[in-house]
Amino acid sequence: MSQVSHKKRIGAEAIEAKGWLGAHKWLILRRLSQLSILALFMIGPLAGIWIVKGNLNYSYTLDVLPLTDPYVALQSLMAGHVPEKLGLIGVAIAVAFYFLVGGRVYCSWVCPINMVTDAAGWLRDRLGIKGASSLSAKTRYWILGMTLVASAITGVVLWELINPVSMLHRGLIFGLGSAWMVVLAIFLFDLFVMTRGWCGRLCPVGAFYGLLGKWSPVRISASKRSACNDCMDCFEVCPEPQVIRPALKGEGKGVGPVILAANCTNCGRCIDVCSKDVFNFGLRSNNPVPTASIGVQPGAK
Repeated sequence: MSQVSHKKRIGAEAIEAKGWLGAHKWLILRRLSQLSILALFMIGPLAGIWIVKGNLNYSYTLDVLPLTDPYVALQSLMAGHVPEKLGLIGVAIAVAFYFLVGGRVYCSWVCPINMVTDAAGWLRDRLGIKGASSLSAKTRYWILGMTLVASAITGVVLWELINPVSMLHRGLIFGLGSAWMVVLAIFLFDLFVMTRGWCGRLCPVGAFYGLLGKWSPVRISASKRSACNDCMDCFEVCPEPQVIRPALKGEGKGVGPVILAANCTNCGRCIDVCSKDVFNFGLRSNNPVPTASIGVQPGAK
């Protein structure tokens, strides 16, 4: 009788070791965060309960807390429009928050489009779609730069004309209309054209927040990297898999276990799917260099 080997589903070992809930804890928390934030914005115009007024570009919570998207504010400045005092306070609060927790947590914990691209990635894996077009990860930085230059030339906050997050918000309130087409286009792009293509290669918002959180203290750490069994599940689920290898494999002289790359989204999926509990949340400062990297010989005193 012929034997056919089937590759285990991503995270299967983690589910066996930690149970389903333990292997999806951070994913569940992210979904609760994204849906709760979206609900807070929707409940006002749809039900008249105004906890939060505005959208992810600018919001006012309980008539006390202003929050302003610093990327939008920067485009506005480039276009020649200086935000009012309350808007500037909102920028300062947002910048401080995203600097501390890691800028790209916006992508994984706040942005509703992340749910769309994650769904495309899940379906792509289930359908076994392989291969994809290729774009440099630097493309999003070129787009970021172009939106700022174009805003300066036109005097318009240009990205907001095509921002899928803003279009989705407006669509959910006033009727989706063309917003459905934008969301569907992103879904199909990630499903058939390029895995993680929108968030990882094109979106200038992610590029901006990556730069903002480049030196943030809260990071993912491969603190138990010696226990790694090379199952590769963490690379499969990571939206920016290139950030894992240096910390996990100790590549480069004096490389500690903390993932320092700015493009890490702090999503926690590597923690979820690792059956050996290699990863955890930690601090940038807790990044001990292996003794072999600093010239200490085994057994030396």
